[in-house]
Amino acid sequence: MSRQAAINVATEYFDNGGYLTDLRRRVAIRTESQMLAERGQEMAAYMAEMRSTLEPLGYDCNEYENPVAGGGPFLIAKRFEDASLPTVFTYGHGDVVRGLEEQWRDGLDPWQVTIDGDDQTGRWFGRGTADNKGQHSINIAALQAVLATRGERLGFNSIIMIEMGEEIGSAGLKEFAAAMAEDLVADVLISSDGPRLQAERPTLFMGSRGAFNFTLDLDLRSGAHHSGNWGGLISNPGIILANAIASLVDSRGQIKIPALRPESLSNSVRMALADCEVDGGADGPTVEPDWGEIGLTPAERVFGWNSFEVLAFKTGNPENPVNAIPPRASATCQLRYVVGTDPHSIVPAIKAHLQAHGFPQITVTAARLGFANATRLDPDHPWVQFAARSLRETTGKKPAILPNLGGTLPNDVFAETLGLPTIWVPHSYASCAQHAPNEHLLPSIAREGLQIMAGLFWDLGEGQTPAELEAPRKPLK
Repeated sequence: MSRQAAINVATEYFDNGGYLTDLRRRVAIRTESQMLAERGQEMAAYMAEMRSTLEPLGYDCNEYENPVAGGGPFLIAKRFEDASLPTVFTYGHGDVVRGLEEQWRDGLDPWQVTIDGDDQTGRWFGRGTADNKGQHSINIAALQAVLATRGERLGFNSIIMIEMGEEIGSAGLKEFAAAMAEDLVADVLISSDGPRLQAERPTLFMGSRGAFNFTLDLDLRSGAHHSGNWGGLISNPGIILANAIASLVDSRGQIKIPALRPESLSNSVRMALADCEVDGGADGPTVEPDWGEIGLTPAERVFGWNSFEVLAFKTGNPENPVNAIPPRASATCQLRYVVGTDPHSIVPAIKAHLQAHGFPQITVTAARLGFANATRLDPDHPWVQFAARSLRETTGKKPAILPNLGGTLPNDVFAETLGLPTIWVPHSYASCAQHAPNEHLLPSIAREGLQIMAGLFWDLGEGQTPAELEAPRKPLK
């Protein structure tokens, strides 16, 4: 019974095809949460799949309806060993985005895992392979490896949550967690989602940037007017809106509104990011040195700073342009923001800026009702150092330590609503095409991910965790 033995069990599970078999079965279940009303049977099937995996491991599984209409269901699985032991909370989401079947490369089906190249060094295509079925499948299998090695003991209590609505904004997750808070008491969240910094480098991140979408609208008149007869006489909403956006962000993407520029790029964050090189791999775009905030490294720009993006801009009829001055223009924009930016201040700050710069006629509207707050755990936190030592012992590599993901996860629910230190160990990479056609998983990362998580879960059961060296939290019920 040893740490290496647990890692060997997890490795054998991959090498003998067990992981691929389980992943194929799960990818085949069409859990598109953007089509939730049509996928009730498939959502139930995925819950049944999770129960059939977790219950033989000693987990007590219960399913819950979402407290918010239109949100996906939840599964909570608990395994209790002893009230004196720490409790580890693990999260995953079984829902995926739309399949977009017609847009995939020839020979690929989003609902079948297709291997391109060698089964251990190529790419495994399929919807959910990277986001998130492949990732939480790794963590569950690693727990199973520890149980098999330690004699049906983890050495800690375990809570697993599987959400079925993350891809539609995790509607109802915060309300559900608040209502279930007494049943979800734990010492730390250890979960997996998102990409590694580089495909070959194990990565930890401790939170995520927030995402706030909003629209800028300018409606000047009831109809279009001939550009020959009226050009130079009446205002063009597309030109006005383009200039308004240029007042918000400059030609290299730097944010010009002081209230939307962060002040939380601390020394500990800078030090953690000092050896982090952003790399999307061979299929990813090249980082542009002359884009974004001057004076920041690429890693600081995406993990330690705010970014303003124009996601869509429409005026007139782009598909079939005519010689007419359009009556209106609209842009959908987004602010990705780090800790220190108050999301409630974003719309008022933009409105005040536009008013002051001569664009009072433009309306600013939040694009959706909810948003995920930005969260971050300090890179020097004891739980971060505990996890980093474990990853390094398993792989022999220095892990990348990111204060937060550049993207957005519902981490605020775990960090704020449940009050947990949050550690994420991603098992994908930046060019995995999640949310897009041709989503895929790198088997090399999956195999190493199984080893990493088996080692990490083993270490959690050995004692001397930060939870046991500090005041213990209320035990799992």
